[in-house]
Amino acid sequence: MPIALFLSPHLDDVAFSCGGTFASLAHQGWQCVLLTAFTRSVPNPTGFALACQTDKGLPAEVDYLALRRQEDTAAASLLGAATVRWLDLPEAPHRGYQSAAALFADLLPSDDIGQQIETLLRHELAALQPQLLFAPQGLGLHVDHRRLMQAVRAAAGELPVLWYRDTPYIIRQPTAQPAPELPTNLGEVAVPLSAEALEAKIAASQAYCTQVPFQFGGPEQAASKLHALAQAEGQAAGLNSVAERFSIHAEHLAALPSGLRLHTPLAIKT
Repeated sequence: MPIALFLSPHLDDVAFSCGGTFASLAHQGWQCVLLTAFTRSVPNPTGFALACQTDKGLPAEVDYLALRRQEDTAAASLLGAATVRWLDLPEAPHRGYQSAAALFADLLPSDDIGQQIETLLRHELAALQPQLLFAPQGLGLHVDHRRLMQAVRAAAGELPVLWYRDTPYIIRQPTAQPAPELPTNLGEVAVPLSAEALEAKIAASQAYCTQVPFQFGGPEQAASKLHALAQAEGQAAGLNSVAERFSIHAEHLAALPSGLRLHTPLAIKT
């Protein structure tokens, strides 16, 4: 059974961004693994780290990341995941990024998480031996997304990587550019989605109850916005169906295992 490893910076990024493709592959018989990097519970958070949960209506005594890990398990089940894995690394607010603006600014020299991510990712790749890897493009420039991208570039080797379009960043800013960590000379491809796959994506996204009000405005808005995005992505790819779009090295297209329904590459980015 082929294995597809979906890498998520946070406990929601894969469902929001490429949950339809995840559900499609799982339905086709792939063993889909959801692996999230920044999942560690940090006791007694303060300052901006604490504000990241209290601004979502959660009191200080709640273990915010434990709650989000529960949401992740529920979402993964709705997508058909074979396995859920967490790297137990601290999110950016616990690594010296002290404001919302800092999360989308320069990487801090004091942020030394990069080697840890790379080491853990190499271990996971060796253990799982996936045929296909999914990783973020860094649209929105969140520092955690960029750190994970750096680890992917260092550890993936010749493994085909489909770089997904970070959501909801592309809903808020459709013209957002990828992070500088995204490789150059990539082709764009689209994965058409069935109605069932899109429904699974929306249901899984709504399972992240702590995030949906903040990220989309509520469950109903999440459903409508994700459906509209899938329609727009399909139209951008010249399809008559809803879709999700990705970037990939052109040389990896021929190496993709059978069973992955890809639309014809659209263009080469330089």
